[in-house]
Amino acid sequence: MRRRLVVNADDLGLHPRIDEGILEARKRGILTSASVLVTGRSAEAAVRAAQAAGVRVGVHLCLVTALPPVLPVEKVRSLAPGGVFRAGWAALVKAWALGRVRLAEVREELAAQIERARELGAEVDHLDAHQHVHALPGLARVVREIADEARLPVRWPVERPRFGSVKAALLGALAMGARRPARALELVGLSRSGALDERALLEVLDALPEGDFELICHPGREPGTVPEDPAWRYGWERELGALVSEAVRRKVVERGIELTTYGALFSL
Repeated sequence: MRRRLVVNADDLGLHPRIDEGILEARKRGILTSASVLVTGRSAEAAVRAAQAAGVRVGVHLCLVTALPPVLPVEKVRSLAPGGVFRAGWAALVKAWALGRVRLAEVREELAAQIERARELGAEVDHLDAHQHVHALPGLARVVREIADEARLPVRWPVERPRFGSVKAALLGALAMGARRPARALELVGLSRSGALDERALLEVLDALPEGDFELICHPGREPGTVPEDPAWRYGWERELGALVSEAVRRKVVERGIELTTYGALFSL
C-alpha cells in the first residue's frame, strides 16, 4: 500500500508574515496546500498569492480567535456575542456546553465562509476547522453535512498512529465518536502543532503508516504579536525551517512518501 501525504498549512490570511512563510514552504519545501481564514486581515491577497504559487487552498472554518464573522453580527449573535468570535477553543467549548451555540447559526456562517473563499478567488480544495472546533458534537454533524453537500473532503482530527497529547487524544475521541464525512483524512503531527521542528517532523515521517494522511503544520515568518490573539505563541519559523529542510526532503524520498493534495486524492 502507498504512503500519500497532504502537507497542509493552517492560518493562511491571518497575518502577512504567516502568509509569507507559507508561500516559502511551498516554494522551497514540501508544503502542498493551505487553509484560509476568510475574514483574516490578509485573506484576499493571500489567496491570490497562494494560488499563483501552486498552493491548493482549503477553507479554515472559523468560530474562534476574535475574528469577525462573514455574516452580519445580528444573524450570528450566539457565535459572535461581542461582534467577533470568542477568543479561543476553551471559550467556545464552554458556550457550547451551556447550550449557548445555535447550530443553525453555525451552519449559515460556515456555509458563508466557503462562499466567501470562492468570492476571494479560491478554487476550494478541502475543509478543516480552526482549532478543530468541528470535533464538538453537533458542530461535527453540521460540518459533515456541509462537506458532503459541497462534495468537499474534510480533515478529521484523529491522529495516527497514536495520540501524543491530551488535547490530541480528546479531539480524536470526539471525532471517532462522530459520524465522519464521506471524504475525510486523518492526521499526523497534530500533537506537535506549533512545535513541529526538524527533529519532530523527521519522527513523524518515520512513523507514517501506509495509507493517506494529512500532515498539519503552521509555518510562517515570525509575526510578532497577532492582534486577534496577542497571547498566541507558535514556533512559526521553526516549522518553516523543518518544511524546507534537506533532511526532511531526503526522508520523504527514503520512505517513498508521495506528496499530494486533497483534490488529487479525491479527484475534485
